[in-house]
Amino acid sequence: MTAAAALGYAPGRTLPLRVEAVRQLKRRRTLVMGLILTALPFVLIAAFAIGGGPDGEGGYNRITLMDTATASGANFAATCLFVSAGFLLVIPVALFCGDTVASEAGWSSLRYLLAAPVPRARLLWSKLTVALAFSAAAMILLPSVALAAGTVAYGWGPLKLPTGGALPASDALLRLAVAVAFVFVSQLVTAGLAFWLSTRTDAPLGAVGGAVGLTIVGNVLDAVTALGDWRAFLPAHWQFAWADALQPQLEWAGMLKGASVSVTYAVILFALAFRGFARKDIVS
Repeated sequence: MTAAAALGYAPGRTLPLRVEAVRQLKRRRTLVMGLILTALPFVLIAAFAIGGGPDGEGGYNRITLMDTATASGANFAATCLFVSAGFLLVIPVALFCGDTVASEAGWSSLRYLLAAPVPRARLLWSKLTVALAFSAAAMILLPSVALAAGTVAYGWGPLKLPTGGALPASDALLRLAVAVAFVFVSQLVTAGLAFWLSTRTDAPLGAVGGAVGLTIVGNVLDAVTALGDWRAFLPAHWQFAWADALQPQLEWAGMLKGASVSVTYAVILFALAFRGFARKDIVS
């Protein structure tokens, strides 16, 4: 005879997202990461003020996004996205997704959560949803602060394009939103890798460091031109495809290819995380 379920117990209501979000928000690493992302635009403004601007004595024949950084607040936000998308924005994604399960195991509290009882799939869904939400918040925080700080420092105006011409400020905001959205999607593969490693180890640093390290390896492999067309299967190959949003005519081809590669890898890695965790013997 099957034992009756505890009165009021509903598996789908265990570990609510609000509770998990508050727990993660109170973590010191969340505060530190937020402060770093907030401080970066002000560090760049100070660097430009000390150095006289990015386009003062460059001597380059080809104008880049960095050369137009001080043209307007929109240009400064785009520049901050450019200098951070390749590595800095990888860290919060790896941190939020890689630390989430492994930290519970490291504190020896994971088995107590499951004994609450929180179903394993529910625990992973709650932690993954909150981790992705915090990662998205990090992606939005940096360009938002950069736009506000850049507008104060350099004024509100159109987005000057390195290829020539300019986008009106209203259109520039939409293009920047598209660029930020693509950066987030392109980082899903890092999120998937970090989350999978988080379910395989009790060391948060191992999960976070492993995800960041393998992302760096992907960047190195993408620089090996001898790989030819095989580089198109590397997520790193498309990490700057968001720059196509900052063209006179919005180009979607590169971003769609990059998004499909990243999402494909991410889905596989998330599936491996759920499958492995469902069968894992939890001892910590």
